[in-house]
Amino acid sequence: MPRRFPVLSLAGIAVVLVATTAFTTPARPVRTTPPARVAAAPALPQASTAPKALVEDAVNIDWRVLAGLDYTNGTSTDTLKKLEGKLVRIPGFVVPLDDFQEEGAEFLLVPYYGACVHTPPPPPNQIVMVEMGGKKAVKLNLFDAVWMSGRLKIASVESPYGTVGYQLEGLKVEPYSSK
Repeated sequence: MPRRFPVLSLAGIAVVLVATTAFTTPARPVRTTPPARVAAAPALPQASTAPKALVEDAVNIDWRVLAGLDYTNGTSTDTLKKLEGKLVRIPGFVVPLDDFQEEGAEFLLVPYYGACVHTPPPPPNQIVMVEMGGKKAVKLNLFDAVWMSGRLKIASVESPYGTVGYQLEGLKVEPYSSK
C-alpha cells in the first residue's frame, strides 16, 4: 500500500505562519528606529494640538515595537518605555467604536484590515485606542490603511471590542503611503 503524505498549499502555509506569529510577543525587542532617534523624539506640549513641525518629527514605529508590551504582566521592552509620552506615527486600520459610525473623535487603530469587527480581536498589545485632540472628528473608513500620528501612552483600557494596550492622543490622520 503506497504511503500518502499530506500536502499543504503555499497559501495554507502562509495562513499558518501568520496565525502563529501575529499574536505572539517577540522574545527580543525589534527596533524600527535607532535608539538615538527614539530618545530624541519630542514630547508633545500639554495642549491638544501640536504645530505641524512637531507632527512631522514623529517617530515611525510599527506593530512589532508595540508587541513589546507583555499584556499578561504589564512589562514592556526598553524601546517601548522610551516611547511613552512621545510623538509617534503608526500605520494601521481604523475600527469605529460603533458599527455604523462614519466620523468620530474616538476609534481603534489595529494592524490589519477587519481586526475586531467580525473576528476575535487581536491581543491588547496590537490595539490602540485613539482619541483625537480637541475631540476633532475624522472620517472613519474601515477599508483604507492610514498613518496615525499622536502621543503614545501605555495604558490598558476596555473597549467594545476588548482590552486595549495603548492610548494615543491623535493629532493627524493621513492616508497610508510607504513613505
